[in-house]
Amino acid sequence: MASDDEGSRESEGHGKDDDKDKGNDDKAKPRSKKPLIIIAITIVVLAIVGFFFWFARRNQVTTDDAYTDGNVIVMAPKIAGYVVELPINDNVHIRKGEVLVRIDPRDYETAQSQADAALALAKAQLESSQEALRIARVQYPAQLVAAEAQRQAAAATLEQAQRQFARQHEVDRRATTQETIDASTSQQLSSAANLKSAKAQVQVASLVPEQIRQAATAVAEREAQVKQAEAQLAQANLNLSYTEIRAPSDGFVTQRSVQLGDYLTTGATMFLIVTPDVWVTANFKESQIGRMRPGDRVDLKIDAYSGYQLSGFVQSIQYGSGSRFSAFPAENATGNFVKIVQRIPVKIVIDRGLDPDRPLPLGLSVSPVVHFP
Repeated sequence: MASDDEGSRESEGHGKDDDKDKGNDDKAKPRSKKPLIIIAITIVVLAIVGFFFWFARRNQVTTDDAYTDGNVIVMAPKIAGYVVELPINDNVHIRKGEVLVRIDPRDYETAQSQADAALALAKAQLESSQEALRIARVQYPAQLVAAEAQRQAAAATLEQAQRQFARQHEVDRRATTQETIDASTSQQLSSAANLKSAKAQVQVASLVPEQIRQAATAVAEREAQVKQAEAQLAQANLNLSYTEIRAPSDGFVTQRSVQLGDYLTTGATMFLIVTPDVWVTANFKESQIGRMRPGDRVDLKIDAYSGYQLSGFVQSIQYGSGSRFSAFPAENATGNFVKIVQRIPVKIVIDRGLDPDRPLPLGLSVSPVVHFP
């Protein structure tokens, strides 16, 4: 029994010595540097990638606040009437000069006929007044000459009557008769009256310039009436032509509200025409346009078409931020001012990559990338 106890104590002593040796070995063994190396390599790789990423993008700017834009023509009638023909439909492509809407033309054809008749009447009246002016230029001077001649004849007759009156009153009463004396007196009075009448006619006939000017004024009045009738006929022709509403440009019909049989009023919007000219309006931050100049190349990605990329160039930069030209521009005159980064609209013209099978409706989201030289 004593020997077993001694053996167990020896074995326990040897076990404790082995544990101490293992602890010393662990302390003496150095830690692995592999994790630090991996971290360092990762940092270096990320730095290199970041550098190349920055280097590749240092001469370009982009924005997600961009969309397709274009010209929109508002189609409205210039006259009122019922729609009798509507050969178009929603979203169809139209050509310039194509008839889009026809309005009932009967009222305007009647107005055209009336204006045509009024013009014919005005021209006839003008010809009559012109003839009257030509007659007046001959008649009134001739009347003046005739009146002057009558005055001279009346003066001569009066003079003769006065001599006859004097002879009858100077001669011995036995050599004449009372009847002859009365006749000479009556002849004198009558000749004096005729002379007064002739002088009055001369005064009337002497208004030759005024009479001719009056006739010329009548001609000018008739000419003005002819011009007025011509203007009314031209307006009637215009109104009749407005019964056919034609396309002012190539494009696409959109937002159509007119229907066959509708009564249209002047100026009421019927539909819109979107022209084929499409560009991109990009609202860049004010901090992004410092190096931007017209003519800079632009890559365009259309969100509606995955992988569809276009090319264009900066056409112009708006002289004013978007908020400055808004309906209610911001007022920064108060004491509580908060600086807000402004957006500057930039017009980008597309010059390459357009595909007729991929239309570009207005308002599509675009991601432009402007490259600086």
